[in-house]
Amino acid sequence: MVDVAMVGAGQTPYGTHPAAMKDMWADAVRSCFASIDGDLAPASVDEVFLGSTAFGGGQLGNTAAYLAEHAGMAGVPARRIENACASSGFALRDGWAAIASGRADVVVVGGVEKMNDLTPERKRYWLGVSGDTEWERLAGLTFPGTYALMARRHMHEHGSTHDDLVHISVKNHAHALDNPDAHLRKDVSFEKAASGMVIADPLTLYDCCPTSDGAAAVVLASADVARKLTDTPVWMRGSGAASDHLALHDRPSLTTLAATRSAASQAYAQSGITASDLDLVEVHDCFTVAELLATEDLGLTERGQGGVFARDGEGRRNEGRTTVNGSGGLKAKGHPLGATGAGQAVEVFKQLRGDAGPRQVRDAEVGLTHNVGGSGATCAVHVFGRSVE
Repeated sequence: MVDVAMVGAGQTPYGTHPAAMKDMWADAVRSCFASIDGDLAPASVDEVFLGSTAFGGGQLGNTAAYLAEHAGMAGVPARRIENACASSGFALRDGWAAIASGRADVVVVGGVEKMNDLTPERKRYWLGVSGDTEWERLAGLTFPGTYALMARRHMHEHGSTHDDLVHISVKNHAHALDNPDAHLRKDVSFEKAASGMVIADPLTLYDCCPTSDGAAAVVLASADVARKLTDTPVWMRGSGAASDHLALHDRPSLTTLAATRSAASQAYAQSGITASDLDLVEVHDCFTVAELLATEDLGLTERGQGGVFARDGEGRRNEGRTTVNGSGGLKAKGHPLGATGAGQAVEVFKQLRGDAGPRQVRDAEVGLTHNVGGSGATCAVHVFGRSVE
């Protein structure tokens, strides 16, 4: 297999944008190509892989061709990948596979979502379609409700508390303060987060990520091409992906995501590392309990100990062994569904090149991205390193 590297990465700020989806995507691509040391034109790439749920129904058909055209890549083969919130995480896997197999030398991978031009009622509808429609949604179960069930069950089985989730929220808000692209850049005290308005018991407002507009893009290249374009490539050392039951009632457990555990196992085996080798991880914390579960499923802590991990501050930047969501995560950086997985890769790219500014993780050598679709039915995990092995 051909070694694959990220040679460029860029994104828009996350938040509420007046710009159209096509303009956000074009801005992210321009930022991405501007970060490449060597000379590479967008029109010269071999393929484009774009993650998007087409939130709100905008441009449902031929999205990839439409957006490639507006980013200077008209004529380049382009396709859209939809896998709920994990859309661009799976696009990243497809781009990696295209190069690793020898089919392409340079690809653009990214994602985009326009979420804040809809009414709150319409937003709730479009968020809900990524879960089980036949039983969960028609019975009135929302996504906050879905993750609230997971949280309650973890508390019952393992003795975790809502205060453990509050520690995650406060940490991620603190990390986002140093991220100029973050949606929610505000200091949140423990007391404020602990007393937030209840959304779905036990989850409060401060346990939930915002809905965000945004776009992100990376350029992947084969080893030979990468070394011509930059002296500091970030190597994509492992890729794993898995799916699971869509509805919670079909899963044997509510306190672990089988798709995460399977995808992580694949990525670790391929890259030749274990969880103890990770300096930083960007995990899919659409709700604080999702980060708690991810730290267990990725092997950062033992099963049932995610609450203790959070309580002890193990994920804080440069304090524990592994920094968790140094960008602020979905919780504070934001969650433009189709762009989230690519945005995680942008953060890891900057961190492993030492370009993350005040949020830089000290001596970062190995990083991981964890991108989940819906309530855990899909998951993509990727391992990156400063060295190729």
